[in-house]
Amino acid sequence: MNSSLLVPFYAHPADRPEAWTAMVEAAPRLYGVVLNPDDGAGHRADPDFAAVAARLRTAGVRVLGYADTAYGRRPHAEVVTDLLRHRDWYGVDGAFLDQVPTGPESLPHYRRLAASARAAGARTLVLNHGAHPHPSYASLADLLVTFEGPWDSYRGLDLPVADHYCHLVYAAPADARIATSVHCSVPGAGAQPWGTLPHSLEPAG
Repeated sequence: MNSSLLVPFYAHPADRPEAWTAMVEAAPRLYGVVLNPDDGAGHRADPDFAAVAARLRTAGVRVLGYADTAYGRRPHAEVVTDLLRHRDWYGVDGAFLDQVPTGPESLPHYRRLAASARAAGARTLVLNHGAHPHPSYASLADLLVTFEGPWDSYRGLDLPVADHYCHLVYAAPADARIATSVHCSVPGAGAQPWGTLPHSLEPAG
């Protein structure tokens, strides 16, 4: 099974420049990198994020703009504004929609969001449910995150696996084995585990 990393890395380039360089150098191993300047695109362009996004794109890495959808509670227009800012400020070529519900009742809302994301230039669309969703969501996106959580929970589960599923695992040991071909497991824990890179990408000392 070919394995590739979808890395949600929520650290500012000025704080961890060596980590962003490590991702650029690991380009062939990456499915993509999620760009999240300020719980979304923010209210103004950040030149440091624009620079690392350009470096990643030049290296051939998908750059996905982060947008929180608040489990369907965030208005459509606000999410689309985030996506357009990501496109215009950072040149992203994909979208990572976070906090997506699992139930079928939200499908019409996310069908509209998916269409808007594609219209905004998202060649790759990832929906982060964090748990196993209704199968109809598969028609909306390229990748569904069907698990997000700590290693202690993940290691005891026997989850469905498919090519279009992704598992995101934090507080994970270096030898953690993740079931999906597209995945990410990081050592970070606490309120913001995605400020750390996968063990294999962390720059040495």
